[in-house]
Amino acid sequence: MTIAKKIEATLSESSWIRKMFEEGARLRAEHGAANVYDFSLGNPNLKPPKNFRDSLIDAANSAVKGNHAYMPNVGFPYVRKSVAAYVSVEQQAEVSEKEIIMTCGAAGALNVILKTILDPGDEVITPSPYFVEYKFYADNHGGILKTVPTKPDFSLDITAISSAINNKTKAVLINSPNNPTGQIYSKESLIELGAVLNDKGKKSGRTIYLISDEPYRKIVYDGVKVPSIFNCYRESIIATSYSKDISIPGERIGYIAVNPEAAFKENLINGMALANRILGFVNAPALMQRIIASIQGASVDISEYQRKRDILCNNLAECGYEFVRPSGAFYLFPKSPVPDDVKFVKALQDELILVVPGSGFGCPGHFRIAFCVDDDIIINSIPGFKRAKEI
Repeated sequence: MTIAKKIEATLSESSWIRKMFEEGARLRAEHGAANVYDFSLGNPNLKPPKNFRDSLIDAANSAVKGNHAYMPNVGFPYVRKSVAAYVSVEQQAEVSEKEIIMTCGAAGALNVILKTILDPGDEVITPSPYFVEYKFYADNHGGILKTVPTKPDFSLDITAISSAINNKTKAVLINSPNNPTGQIYSKESLIELGAVLNDKGKKSGRTIYLISDEPYRKIVYDGVKVPSIFNCYRESIIATSYSKDISIPGERIGYIAVNPEAAFKENLINGMALANRILGFVNAPALMQRIIASIQGASVDISEYQRKRDILCNNLAECGYEFVRPSGAFYLFPKSPVPDDVKFVKALQDELILVVPGSGFGCPGHFRIAFCVDDDIIINSIPGFKRAKEI
């Protein structure tokens, strides 16, 4: 035995997303890249906006003293001030730099939050289907992820969430727009959820936090808007990143925003500042902080993703696939034509099409297509999707 038993066990159930991504590399080497249709990984394929590239050049050329020095654990004050101004408009709440903590992406943000709020054995509830890494994030900090079903259209089932809450519940973790479904939770459902958490928290005598993972917030279609959770529940926290909306996932830059009305806001922020350091993240990357400070609100051309969604949805509908048309993100989550989603994913793999089984997201009987790919990949894959369904 050379590694921890826990890590060895975790490796055996590691992410389907990564497994399929690695399978893609093998198939491309065997069949040629142009003949493999890889929809496995949500890796944005659009170029970052021009103002990002311009700001990157300016930041790299800057010789201001202290550019590369240590900073407060929560990030550069002027960066947090810039972010807070934007979040105040986005969330329709008066957010100051004191409520912003710069992080190493949304994953870093979620780990910092969970490290701060969880005691061993505490439970985190999340609607299913869900991003598979949530289980590991909770476990990292002694927590237990507890999943609850959503409705057939993947909207929140408030009754199911309410029934799952007990005296061990410390947080509900939502992701809207959702990965893998693209569903956006309505303001009405979030207000109802906030009322449930408030009532359950009072009865149990402990705070139940609502954590919203929002890296896809700007990637929305058909005029739909993502509601503000700050206006729906007082004890709410946002974790997000710039990875998806400006196509820089490799730069690992994001932030935490704490509801300014949170009852124990000072303790939360102090705890997160400590967690940011002791988890080894220490600071969000200094160069990226300096860049995003000047380009708040920037994004790639979202209409490009909407166009890709429409090409994919229209063609798969003609093939007879059943799905809920996504309102946001860049994923489609169709029903598997056969009950065994893993079996069907393997049938698609025979067509050199790589997708991820719904089982990997806690929702068997479906599969995920990440359509943040070139148009040719979508269009040229359709005959293979049609053949696989007819088997």
